[in-house]
Amino acid sequence: MSDRRQSSAVFRLPIARIREGYYSDQYFNLTKELLEREGRRPDVLMQVFQKQESILGGIDEAIAILRECSGERGPDGAWVDGWDRLEVRALHEGDAISPREPVLTVRGDYALFAHLETVYLGTLARRTLVMRNVREVVQAARGKQILYFPARHDHWLVQTGDGWAAHVAGAIGVSTDAQASWWGGRGVGTVPHGLIAAYDGDTVAAAHAFAHEYAASMNITVLVDFDNDSVGTSLAVARALGDDLWGVRLDTSETLVDRALEGTDLRGVQPELVRRVRAALDAEGFERVHIVVSGGFDAERIRRFEAEGVPVDVYGVGSSLIRGSNDFTADVVEVDGVPRAKVGREIVPSDRLQLVT
Repeated sequence: MSDRRQSSAVFRLPIARIREGYYSDQYFNLTKELLEREGRRPDVLMQVFQKQESILGGIDEAIAILRECSGERGPDGAWVDGWDRLEVRALHEGDAISPREPVLTVRGDYALFAHLETVYLGTLARRTLVMRNVREVVQAARGKQILYFPARHDHWLVQTGDGWAAHVAGAIGVSTDAQASWWGGRGVGTVPHGLIAAYDGDTVAAAHAFAHEYAASMNITVLVDFDNDSVGTSLAVARALGDDLWGVRLDTSETLVDRALEGTDLRGVQPELVRRVRAALDAEGFERVHIVVSGGFDAERIRRFEAEGVPVDVYGVGSSLIRGSNDFTADVVEVDGVPRAKVGREIVPSDRLQLVT
C-alpha cells in the first residue's frame, strides 16, 4: 500500500467532543483526570493489536484522533495540544496484519492520550472489519467487480469511513455519495424497484425514463425481478434501451422461484437462472449487456458461483460486509523505560511500524 496518509481534515472529527471524552469509556476519562490531578506523568509505550489474519483499516483516522485530540487543559482552560509530545508509529491502510502484531504504538505522557483509547480502538475495529470482509469477497470474485451495497443495513453515520475502507479493499463501486466522499467519488446504483412501482410496475417504462435522464452520466443497470421473470424482463429492457443499457441486475427473493425455473425448487438468484438470462441475451445479440447479481451474497457464495463458472460480471454485496468482528486491544507495555505490561501482553517488537510525522 501507499505510504501516503490521509489528512486529518478528511475525517471531519468532532474534535471538541472527543477531547472532552464524550465518546470515551468513562474510566479512561477518570484515568486522565486522576493522573493530571495527582501530577503523575508516566512516560508509557502503548501497543495496539488484534487477533486475526486481517487487513488493516482505520489507521489514518486513528492517527488523526491522536493528532487532533490528544492534550490537556491549560491553567486558563484553553486546550494545549499533545501531539508534538507523542511518538506515534503505525502501519498503513490496507496492510495485511497477523494475530497480535502491533499495528500502532504511542509513546509519551499517558495523561495526554488516555482518554482516546475507546475512540481509536473503535475506529480500527470497524474499518478493519469492513476492509477484511470486502477483501475476502474481492478475492472470491477473482477480479470481477464488487459493488458495496450495505448502506441500508446500518446507521447512516458509518457510511463515510466504511465506504473508504471498502474502496481501499478493492470494491469498485459504492452506493452513496457519503461512502465515496473521502476519495472524491460518487455513489452508483441501478433502476430500483420503487421507481418501477411508480411507473405502474412497468420495468421497461421506468428504465426508459431513467436512461433518458441519466444515460449520459452513468452506466444504466436495471433490476429485472419485479415480475419474477428475469429472462423475459431482461430481454424486454435490452430491446427497449439498446445501447443505453449497460447491465441487468438479478435480485430474486430467496423465497421465490423465478419463472424461468418453474418446476424446480431453485429459489433466489441461482446459477441456472444466471445462465438462462445470459443465454437469452446472447441469443438476441445482447452479448455486451452485463449481468449483476445481488441478494444474500457473501464470500462463500461467490466462491461457489466462480467455481461453477456462472456467467456473472458484477456482484452486489450488502449486509455480509458489515457483519462479524475484528476487535482491537491497547495495552501499556512500558512505563518510564521499564517493561510494565500485564501478563501475556509484553512488548512485541516490529520493524514494520513507521514513524508518523
